[in-house]
Amino acid sequence: MSGALSGKTALVTGGSRGIGRAISERLGRDGARVAVHYGRDETAAKETVAAIEGAGGQAFAVRSELGVPGDAEALWAAFDEQAEGLDALVNNAGINKAVDGTLKRIGEMTTEDFDRLFAVNTKAPFFIAQQGLNRLRDGGRIINISTGLTHGATKPELIAYAMSKGAVDVFTSTLAKDLGPRGITVNAVAPGAVDTDMNAGWLRDNSEARRMVSGISPLGRVAEPADVGDIVAFLASDDSRWVTGAWIDATGGALL
Repeated sequence: MSGALSGKTALVTGGSRGIGRAISERLGRDGARVAVHYGRDETAAKETVAAIEGAGGQAFAVRSELGVPGDAEALWAAFDEQAEGLDALVNNAGINKAVDGTLKRIGEMTTEDFDRLFAVNTKAPFFIAQQGLNRLRDGGRIINISTGLTHGATKPELIAYAMSKGAVDVFTSTLAKDLGPRGITVNAVAPGAVDTDMNAGWLRDNSEARRMVSGISPLGRVAEPADVGDIVAFLASDDSRWVTGAWIDATGGALL
């Protein structure tokens, strides 16, 4: 398949579901060979790979549970078995809930909850990028998925999640300065509420919540995963060559 990313190789962490799947499929349509990373859901990863290949693209699955010792090493070992060199790294994988699967305000958070959020959302992308630098070709791209919550404190029950992504924002801008001499750009994309499986319980199946979220955006609707995937595709392409260190508001104007 020819396109803006023909001949390129991309790795998308958490690339099998939700926003990650939309990113993977879009990069595949643009011609990239996509490494679809997953932690546990092998079925979803295979479905995403099949969807990319069914559309004429190329993809393969990479398994590594994030937030555990050796996660970055395991990810790159699996990647190296199937590819040589990288052109775009998308740090998309993330969690927003405590260990017990609930959302917690500061008074309810445990050290285990806090450490888990930072291990997956902050530590993993840091070391995945660190260990990927010798694989990432000059002129490459690093795209980190942040959140609009780092610029708008609207969800007290997501305080630790927002903090973990705030660190990613700093990581983005500082790494952009560090890697500029290699022609590598580093940017962050910050979505708001998106209609994904992760949000299905409170958003997709709740008409009142959908009306509320739609009303926050001047565009008057809830974001779809492809809305974010298309922004990432731009940042992965040569068209974005003069954009680096940026925090891209992908909330549909919810912060206005």
